[in-house]
Amino acid sequence: MDSLTVSSPAKINLFLKVVGRRTDGYHDLQTLMCRVNLCDNVILSFNRTSITACCNHPDVPDGKENLAHKAAALFFKTLSIKGGVDIYIEKKIPVAAGLGGGSSNAATVLMALNQHHGFPFADKELMNLGLKIGADVPFFILKHTAFVTGIGQILEAFKGMFLFWTVLVHPRVSISTAWVYEHLNLGLTNCQESYNVSKFSEDFSRFKGLLCNDLEYVTAEKFPEICSIKKALLDQGADGALMSGSGPTVFGLFQSQSQAFLAFKAMKGQQRWDVYLADLLLP
Repeated sequence: MDSLTVSSPAKINLFLKVVGRRTDGYHDLQTLMCRVNLCDNVILSFNRTSITACCNHPDVPDGKENLAHKAAALFFKTLSIKGGVDIYIEKKIPVAAGLGGGSSNAATVLMALNQHHGFPFADKELMNLGLKIGADVPFFILKHTAFVTGIGQILEAFKGMFLFWTVLVHPRVSISTAWVYEHLNLGLTNCQESYNVSKFSEDFSRFKGLLCNDLEYVTAEKFPEICSIKKALLDQGADGALMSGSGPTVFGLFQSQSQAFLAFKAMKGQQRWDVYLADLLLP
């Protein structure tokens, strides 16, 4: 039996527009997603008999309810082989925080198993498998900043991304993505503009004006501290601040690495928040 340790990164949504509700209950989105180097560690020990999954975080389920376990089970079932893997997740990404940690873990397992078994699936096939587990999983398999539409299944790699640093602030509360969408009123969304890749460029001053998240008002009504965090980031020199995904994590964008570090140090002193310094992960 051999093993492999892989980094599993977080994501942030630089904008998120809810286009509408589908007949199947899901929502169509337009979003620009990128990976940042706040990462879990996923340790895989390969065997031939069984799948196990466990995590050091009490709020992450072990066993079959874990998305990493579901990813492994789907991989072996689709490949029609009897295989096994023991998965241990060392959590560093906050849980239920709008950063895609569970989806990233699932994608990491799919990619690691695909590598271990000699790449039986092309990337596109692996992304289609990932979509069966969660809407964000294909993005992590793509491993590229991407303009994402539909429920997450339509991805267009975005290659004109400017470099930035980010300070991520988690208010030590969790929220269910399903709850946020259940309480979303499409009449109250504020991302009025229709987005496409051509609107984005390396011109940061233009880009920061496009920061928008239709889910932010829902989560902020439940946790008003989100507004306080945004203000604190802007007061510390962030060029823009926004909630990621369904929240409650808020990130500030900085063109200057030194300014990001100063803001990180200042906000780290806020005892009620967890604060992280990260930068854009390139392919």
